[in-house]
Amino acid sequence: MKTVIIVIPLLVVAILLMKKKDMSYRQSVLKSMYPLIMLPGKIFGSKNAIQKNTANIAPIVDFYSLKIELNDGSMLDVNQLKGKKIILVNTASDCGYTGQYAELEKLFQQHKDKLVIIGFPANDFKEQEKKDDAAIAEFCKINYGVTFYLAKKSQVVKGAEQNPVFNWLSNKEKNGWCNQQPTWNFCKYLVDQNGVLTHFFAQTVSPLDPQVEGEFKSE
Repeated sequence: MKTVIIVIPLLVVAILLMKKKDMSYRQSVLKSMYPLIMLPGKIFGSKNAIQKNTANIAPIVDFYSLKIELNDGSMLDVNQLKGKKIILVNTASDCGYTGQYAELEKLFQQHKDKLVIIGFPANDFKEQEKKDDAAIAEFCKINYGVTFYLAKKSQVVKGAEQNPVFNWLSNKEKNGWCNQQPTWNFCKYLVDQNGVLTHFFAQTVSPLDPQVEGEFKSE
């Protein structure tokens, strides 16, 4: 009993010390716990964690015909991105995987001569992105140093309001082979320099996983 009395206050103090500026207590704790959250995926993997276009199936609908409304209200013509690989990832600020913002930024800085990353904030999973677009941009910049593109907050799971980009990514009648919608926040889709969807990486796969980074180092 004495041990419990001692331990509980210590845990409370530890949580208070975890509080980071410009983050809620939940966000601070999740950021600190991120390495542990990712550990099971590294050890055990997942049956559908990585899906690959092994047959190099070309899209039915041209990827470069898409347009993306960005966080600031401007429009990004995807056609401008020809010649670079593109990672499209659904994001959220209050998720255990939010630490992937930092890893995505690191990957972007290492390979930005041949890589574009676009984050798509969404509130589709347990309402873990309640912020508006301005607050999302500020949160990402201050806490994770994000400099890659952020799209306007939207729906990424299938439905009438699904973002057109994610409708393309999760519909084999458009991308040629993949019907996989995001299973949680921070699912990553890789489109190659020719507009072909080549991979789906689940949230359990780090952006710095060798199977992700290898797609850029091999060139």
